[in-house]
Amino acid sequence: MPSASIPPTVASRPSRRWVAAASALLVVGACTAVDAVLYPHMDLANLVMVYLLGVLLLAYFQGTGASVLASFLSVVMFDFCFVPPRFTLAIASAQHLFTFAVMLLVALSIGQLTAWVRAQAEEARARERRTAELYALSRELATTRGTDDLLGAALKHISAHLESAAVALLPDAKGKLCVRCGDASEFSLSPRETALAQWAYDFGQLTGRGTAIVPDAEALYVPLPASGETVGALAVKPLVAGRLLSPEQIDLLEALAHQTALAVASDRLTDENQRIRVREENERIRSSLLSSVSHDLRTPLAAITGSATALLQEDGGLDAAARRDLLENIRDEADRLSRLVGNLIEMTRLEAGPVDLHTELHHLEDVVGSALARMEERLRGRPLVTALPADLPMVPMDALLMEQVLVNLVDNALKYTPAATPVEVVAEAGNGRLTVRVSDRGPGIPPEDLDRLFDKFYRGRLHGPAGGAGLGLAICKAVVEAHGGAIWAANRAGGGAVFQFFLPAEAPPP
Repeated sequence: MPSASIPPTVASRPSRRWVAAASALLVVGACTAVDAVLYPHMDLANLVMVYLLGVLLLAYFQGTGASVLASFLSVVMFDFCFVPPRFTLAIASAQHLFTFAVMLLVALSIGQLTAWVRAQAEEARARERRTAELYALSRELATTRGTDDLLGAALKHISAHLESAAVALLPDAKGKLCVRCGDASEFSLSPRETALAQWAYDFGQLTGRGTAIVPDAEALYVPLPASGETVGALAVKPLVAGRLLSPEQIDLLEALAHQTALAVASDRLTDENQRIRVREENERIRSSLLSSVSHDLRTPLAAITGSATALLQEDGGLDAAARRDLLENIRDEADRLSRLVGNLIEMTRLEAGPVDLHTELHHLEDVVGSALARMEERLRGRPLVTALPADLPMVPMDALLMEQVLVNLVDNALKYTPAATPVEVVAEAGNGRLTVRVSDRGPGIPPEDLDRLFDKFYRGRLHGPAGGAGLGLAICKAVVEAHGGAIWAANRAGGGAVFQFFLPAEAPPP
């Protein structure tokens, strides 16, 4: 990124020159006073050393200009005050000319070298400060997510270390910059200033205050360049009126801007990758749903069609028992189809937003009774054990949804267990909650399925003869959690599986 030259303020450089000149006069005067005291006791060569020491100190604290001026003044004052004939600029001996030349050369060399060493030390300290600031910002950016938070962290560092107000501007859908982060009350952001910010964004160059492009602007505008793109711009305004940022501060600001832009671009890329993954997952789920639902819908439809066709083509060869079997098959497969469609509708409703619970106090035995009544035909001939203590408290719940949970759990047990094995429904109260268990004596649950049983469209490795779309348990999980409870599955000692959930004795907060 090209850097703009930052001219000095109107008063800064002349004032520094006057300070340097005054310092040179004072130091040379002090050296002359010291030499006047030492003159009776020391040779002229030793008096020269005092002036050289003064030049060295000036070079270190005031820079090259003051040391050069002091070098010439030292030669003049040394000649005037201490070289015979004293108090004149006349030179009595040619050897004194050599002395003056060497003195001037040494003084200038000392001044230049000292100023160079000082400049190198200051540059090293500036690099250290810049590195420390960039490291501090990089650490904060590495643990921050979200464009607004990233920009806020950068603006905090800029304001603290550059003593400036700053705001971040990002483009809208039409590419026009708008304030995204920071306190804009310090900035007028007039059409002129906004155009400068847009220029910095469009062309990737520093513009505004102190630059070659509209140097009298209110603020300095710095682009936010990432890899191959500019993500926005920063507006920076020193808190002290009339002050300009130094070249070192400009370099630091550009480095901070570049680091911030990379973090924002990376965060956007992460969000885009996440959106891509979500779309891919949605596509996978959609494909899984279509495959599963099409299969599960075709199976009962085929059975219904076959039985109905057999009845329609009856030529008197079917007795009453065969006709009844076909009709019962149609009814059973229609019920199965109804459950599948009901689960699809229920899952769609649960995913549409927060579950709208119609919570009232209910006795669990009433809800269990309604659920088992709906499963009466499927439970015919199957051992059923219920253990519902008479002293169970009334619990706030949506009775229709909890009935669906129990229907799905019992239906799941019936699908995956042999016909002769029992199904158990047990409940108990304690610790401020009601716990319900639906157990069976089937083959159990493979350990690798336990963590995923309640995922949508997931069907375990042990498929029941009737199959399913993998939605029943997902619906159970959504309903129970909406009530403020939890549900999980485990294998029973002695064989079989148990699905257990609890509901709090008090209604969950809205």
